Amino acid sequence: MTRRVRIKVCGLTRRKDVELAVELGADAVGFILAPSPRRITLEQAALLAADLPPFVESVAVVVNPTREETERIAASGLFTRIQYSGEEPPELVARSPLKAVKAIGVTDAADPAAATRFPEATILFDARRGGRTGGTGERFDWELLRRSAFSRPFILAGGLGPENLREALDALSPWAVDLNSRVERAPGEKDPVLLRRCFAIVAAWNEEAATAPRRDPGAAIPRNSSGGIPRREASPRRGEFDEKECLS
Repeated sequence: MTRRVRIKVCGLTRRKDVELAVELGADAVGFILAPSPRRITLEQAALLAADLPPFVESVAVVVNPTREETERIAASGLFTRIQYSGEEPPELVARSPLKAVKAIGVTDAADPAAATRFPEATILFDARRGGRTGGTGERFDWELLRRSAFSRPFILAGGLGPENLREALDALSPWAVDLNSRVERAPGEKDPVLLRRCFAIVAAWNEEAATAPRRDPGAAIPRNSSGGIPRREASPRRGEFDEKECLS
């Protein structure tokens, strides 16, 4: 089976941006419920995430939540996953009432190894600045991850946009990419042009991967010169952001 890079669009605050992400073929959409310029409430999330089509994941992004907060998120019925983007201990993530994504901020060579403390979670690697993981609009040093012994499929985040997305795919061959601040006009306001360009870049990379000679897993592809939200059925990016595939 040909592996396909998946796309999560995060930090959504407007219904029309959710609709565009789904139309373009997003595998997951993320809503930030923690302190952030893109923060929304559960009530707002209910309006934004209404009528998502099958196989599109809805991700609640939290930072150091209490057990009661995660239970309330799960009870809302709005989400399929919870993304933990703070300093959550492995025990809390392991008891997540929904499938877990654990964000790991990368600043030095020891950080990718920290991901092994969360065997039950899908790992998302992101930039970390001033004690804050994610939402910085900056990329981290990808060499720290490329040279690490971490071997599970992962989501790549951190300052990804049209100007560096192809480079990231070539360098790291992630299982999925997380798009946020670099596809915005303002915090929470996605730019349709930038978003479309990013989806086109991933689609082209996936097409090359599908037709390239078989390579070792994880090897980079060489660079070369009903009332619901509608979704294009012919999109080559359509498919489930699948826990079974995303975890080793």
